[in-house]
Amino acid sequence: MTSSDSSSSSSSSATDFADPNPSTDPGTNSERVQSQLESMNLSEPSGVSDGTPTDDADGEEEEVASAANGNEGGVSNGGGEEIIEASPRAEHPVEMEAGEEPPSPTSSGYDGERGSSGGASSTYKADDASEEGEIREANVDGDTASQHEAAWLPGKRHVDEDDASLSWRKRKKHFFILSNSGKPIYSRYGDEHKLAGFSATLQAIISFVENGGDRVNLVKAGKHQVVFLVKGPIYLVCISCTDETYEYLRGQLDLLYGQMIVILTKSIDRCFEKNSKFDMTPLLGGTDAVFSSLVHSFSWNPATFLHAYTCLPLPYASRKATGTVLQDVCASGALFALLMCRHKVLSLAGAQKASLHPDDLLLLSNFVMSSESFRTSESFSPICLPRYNPQAFLHAYVHFFDDDTYVILLTTRPDAFYHLKDCRVRIEAVLLKSNILTTVQRSIAEGGLRVEDLPIDRRLRQKSSSTNNQGQVSTEVSVGTGGPFGLWHFMYRSIYLDQYVSSEFSAPVTSHRQQKSLYRAYQKLYASMHEKGLGPHKTQYRRDENYTLLCWVTPDFELYAAFDPLADKAMAIKICNQVCQRVKEVENEVFLQGASPFSW
Repeated sequence: MTSSDSSSSSSSSATDFADPNPSTDPGTNSERVQSQLESMNLSEPSGVSDGTPTDDADGEEEEVASAANGNEGGVSNGGGEEIIEASPRAEHPVEMEAGEEPPSPTSSGYDGERGSSGGASSTYKADDASEEGEIREANVDGDTASQHEAAWLPGKRHVDEDDASLSWRKRKKHFFILSNSGKPIYSRYGDEHKLAGFSATLQAIISFVENGGDRVNLVKAGKHQVVFLVKGPIYLVCISCTDETYEYLRGQLDLLYGQMIVILTKSIDRCFEKNSKFDMTPLLGGTDAVFSSLVHSFSWNPATFLHAYTCLPLPYASRKATGTVLQDVCASGALFALLMCRHKVLSLAGAQKASLHPDDLLLLSNFVMSSESFRTSESFSPICLPRYNPQAFLHAYVHFFDDDTYVILLTTRPDAFYHLKDCRVRIEAVLLKSNILTTVQRSIAEGGLRVEDLPIDRRLRQKSSSTNNQGQVSTEVSVGTGGPFGLWHFMYRSIYLDQYVSSEFSAPVTSHRQQKSLYRAYQKLYASMHEKGLGPHKTQYRRDENYTLLCWVTPDFELYAAFDPLADKAMAIKICNQVCQRVKEVENEVFLQGASPFSW
């Protein structure tokens, strides 16, 4: 374990501790903290020799990403050859062109995502990953992974485990919330009461560093990263041996803290000011499903790192009709009105000068979707929006029209239940009159954009044929599996609207692990494009044994695309231009237009 200056940026993956007294032995503090970490006795997943399966459905690759080590050309992920290129961001780029770009920092190489139907492709190599909450055999096929995803239910897992359990120590990713007195508040795995000693150790590490006038952000112990986030009297810790970046793990802790604020507000700090040993566990009783659902979303929901929301594809006329009635509701006294389908937005509106952050929208929809009580009857519940006002409750009226579609009406008035109920009746009348609920179900069944349906410019086909005749590249390699010219998947984020749209998964990215792998690759690509001190970049091009990744950032949008590993670079760039053109053609269906009041 290394020591570094406390003034180092928190985004540095090598920042551990600083010695507040340069005149003392520089190794003393680190050695004491190291001994405390060793007392945790976490097991390396690959080091278990008793024949027990190696992980809890977390099955990410077992190598932790290496720290930044001064390699200006990028950090290798250890898996096959990799080509990484980037170019500085242009102020007003109109079209991306194939050309020379300087080398890019950092590397790619992530693992698996949310399940859909289909088996694992033999040509896709990064399919040895999974991550949800059970120990699983390493060689699970794609169908089994899909069944696991379909059967996933939110809630506490493995409550009989504690830090003495071999299976608990083999989990690849833990989350802990504890108080500054060492009392456990939440643990992803195991019983919080049985983990009191472990929580005390974590609290001791944080207090030891703070007593030296410093703060702890990251500790690397073997293959494990231990990420700390201190929020007043609340401590959040993630212990991970996945290859996720420090920035992304810290972002996950931020979202976990935000979910707690949604339930309690930040005024909980005052309870700790009055009593430093205050036990807030009873206040969070019954919310394990909420936190576990959020942790689950870290492996399948791009909103957790893009900080944008997505809309369910709808005809423009249907979305406009819902938007009009929601705007009328806000004009009658509601602060925000949201019509949702699962975690996707159908329409939303807000009072004048009121802004709704995408992270608040993510946490709010997660809270509603993972709380069974909201489904059984219309509800009126206090809810806090951390980015809007973390100190006070709003009051949320929630009503489900069917299993997927629901409305959330937010107000500052605690006596507005009957008024909001009348507003819901007006909204429901519009939905029935315009047949929108049927349209929503049809949209769910049809899915979103598909790479196979992407129209291809005739000139691209001619260019591909010409290239093939010259013997430089074969047509089979250019076309590949999936979409045109080996396009497997893409995500497009509108910077102005703070919304994103992603294509449906198609062959060969069909299994749960393959999809998680691709999302993890996107996470690393996003982090490297936005890394402080090394950017900004306009484009980044990466190729390894699993896929070719291309990212394009402009003042108006960001595009992340995955191609066959053998895809031609020049053709991939042209396909990305076609993707942007296609999104522009259907933007009225896939985006909520006129959402500028929600920019922040």
